[in-house]
Order: sequence, then C-alpha cells, then structure tokens
Amino acid sequence: MTPPAADVDVTVALRRAVVGVALVVLAIVLGIMIAVEVDPFDVDTWWNGAVGALSPSLTGLSYALNFLGGGWFATYLVPIGGCLALVACRRWRAGLFFLVASGLSAGMVQVLKNVFGRVRPEDMLVISDHGSFPSGHTANAATIAVVALILLPRAWVALLAVLWTLLMAFSRTQVHAHWFSDTVGGVLVGAGMALIVAAIFTLPLMRERSLG
Repeated sequence: MTPPAADVDVTVALRRAVVGVALVVLAIVLGIMIAVEVDPFDVDTWWNGAVGALSPSLTGLSYALNFLGGGWFATYLVPIGGCLALVACRRWRAGLFFLVASGLSAGMVQVLKNVFGRVRPEDMLVISDHGSFPSGHTANAATIAVVALILLPRAWVALLAVLWTLLMAFSRTQVHAHWFSDTVGGVLVGAGMALIVAAIFTLPLMRERSLG
C-alpha cells in the first residue's frame, strides 16, 4: 500500500534534515581537525603549491568568480534577485526558501570563521575578509546548487550544480584565498544549511508545486 502523500513528504523532510545536520557537523569536525593541526596527508600544503601551475589560463575566470561568488553581489543581489524572480513566477515559497537558505548559510560561515580564525595563505591574490575556514564563496555556490536541484530536480541541473560548485572551489584555491580544506568545509556548510532549510520548507514547497 502506498503511503499518503503527506507521509512521504514528511519522510523527505526528515531525510533532508538528518543529512543537512550531518554535513554541518562534519564541517565543524573538519574545522577542529584543522585547529589542532591534524592533516595526515598534508593536502593543503601540496595543493596550494600545485594549483597555481595547474592552469594559469584560468586565472582570469577565477578573478571573475571571486566577484560573482562573494561580496555584495552574492550576499545581497543574487538571493534577493532570485527571490523576486521566483515570486514573479508565482512561487513565493520557493523564493523565501532561497532567501532563507542563502542567509543562514552565510551566517553559519561567519560563525565558523570567527570560531576557528584560520589564517589565509600568504600568497593571496585577492582581498578577502578575516578567517579562511570555511570558504564563503564555496559555501554560497553549494547552497545555490542544492536549492536549484531541490526546486528543479533534473539531471542537467545536477550536472550544472556540481560543476558550478567545483569550479568555485577551484577558483578560491587558484587565487590562494583559501586552503583546499577550506573549500571542502564550504561545500559541507553550504549544502548542509541548504538541506536543513529545505527540510523546513519541504511541505510548503510540495503544496506550492501541486498548486502550480
């Protein structure tokens, strides 16, 4: 017997909440490991030395992503603009979901930056705020990726979401604004917070989709 739609939706919400919390906890554990200098493979030092020579031709793109993934553009314009666009499409619940997920993800990033206070690489090519862990640009990219996939669950959306997040993570290390592990933490925080908010919005989004 197929369970009622409401029960299925509740199950989806619970799964999203559990996975989201687990990802954020993993980010915190990673931050603690970094703080106590546990890096058995010395990945950060190796990657920071190698990434600059991987593809210098992509440096221009990395500078562009530095603007697109942070500052006033990503913090205010993208969430508010995306929210208004969804509202204009008569999906105000989806718009609110995007706005809340973006805000809470950015807030969690700032909390962890202040808690861990990690020093950025010395050879940084761009101007950034305090705290290297986690990467705010990468967290923002991961949040957008998860939100997009939840609102439009399609294979091509998933592909673009993964590519966008990976490219943003690479760009942050190529301009030496972050260590490799910072970008891993950013993915965990961004995706985790988006899933936690998605859990809260699961039932409203399902109702909105059925009405559409």
